[in-house]
Amino acid sequence: MTGLDIRPLTGADDIEAELDLRRRAFGPISTAERPDWVTAVQASIRAGALIGVFDGKRLVASARYHPMRQWWRGRCLPMAGVAGVKVAPELRGRGTGKAMMAALLAEISHRGYPVSVLYPSTVPLYRSMGWELAGGRYETYLPARSLAQLAPADPLLSADAQRPAAAGGPGTGSRPAAGSLRRAEPGDEAAVVKVIGEVHAALRQCGPSTRDPADLDGWLADDDNFAYLADDGFVSYQWSRRHREIDVRWLVAGSAATARALLQILASHGSMADRIRTCLGPDDPATWLTWEADAALRLRGRWMLRLVNAPAAIAGRGFPAGGAVSVPVELADRQLPANAGRWQLTIGGGTGVLDRAGEPAARPDNVLRLSARGLAALYAGIPLSTLRMAGLAAGPAANDDALDGAFACNAFMIDNF
Repeated sequence: MTGLDIRPLTGADDIEAELDLRRRAFGPISTAERPDWVTAVQASIRAGALIGVFDGKRLVASARYHPMRQWWRGRCLPMAGVAGVKVAPELRGRGTGKAMMAALLAEISHRGYPVSVLYPSTVPLYRSMGWELAGGRYETYLPARSLAQLAPADPLLSADAQRPAAAGGPGTGSRPAAGSLRRAEPGDEAAVVKVIGEVHAALRQCGPSTRDPADLDGWLADDDNFAYLADDGFVSYQWSRRHREIDVRWLVAGSAATARALLQILASHGSMADRIRTCLGPDDPATWLTWEADAALRLRGRWMLRLVNAPAAIAGRGFPAGGAVSVPVELADRQLPANAGRWQLTIGGGTGVLDRAGEPAARPDNVLRLSARGLAALYAGIPLSTLRMAGLAAGPAANDDALDGAFACNAFMIDNF
């Protein structure tokens, strides 16, 4: 560790050194992939979001974060998506990665992000910095034939069953939202991000994220990508496996009419494609529209969450409108001391507040004690009984049921960064 310099990369640094480090850590980049990779790295450097570790002038480790927004029960807040964490093989096991992650976490905190998410290649390093397993990224496989005939709405229900998920939300109007369905093209980036966010909010989903519209620029301009946009829905897909499979990147819909319209577009390829592969939440409504129970859900990866600014993360999260609870909490956070200490957690009316409490000479008997990891897991809906058995929570259990109900969710992500 002696003599290592940890700092953001600048335009004066050699991008080829970052490429060499990436190749040594993750394998080679194809000639076709290189331009997109260079563009993404340069954007991170301009944003000050790529942290490097230098041994003299030699780059020996690096990591970056993507500015994103994440949805938690209908509300979104800024999120830093950490990616590209790598250390030169000859320096691994010497604390280089931990020192770099501490610097990256400090930078994320300085930039004001309430939460951070990452997909771990190794869990112990990130747990030591306060991240904890929080949710999954799932892939749903559907035989193309399953979409040829969708399950109808229950005849005992009225036409209300076809309306959008939230009154006054996307897709409301005198005609079904599917009537607005059209091809998405370059220039629609902001509209696509807006619609995806509105659907996540209307369905009160927990975990999914969106990026800036600029991140979709290349995707919508790609001739091999096919995308359709509605007032309250979006689908984007490509052919794969020699045209035997449809690979769907996004499939979001805020009403039954739009969901059916988007699924029918995918179903139209059933004469060639054997199956549809897409990333959905484990309880996505599309799964219930198939007539047969053909949807195969597979967990493709776990992601970890960290509350960077605990009060802002609680204030930015949505909660169930019913029920109320107020609990004294003591947080332990070695990496971000501003989160540590005594707090009063109050949840009610769909919102939450974490207020700084006084520091009495003795710890009150009713204090719920949580580590940074425990708080992240609770935020993502992990029951307190699980956290207690894992050593991430302690103290009286009198409010466990109320807190479990307030934070209850099935956290998932679609994006893989």
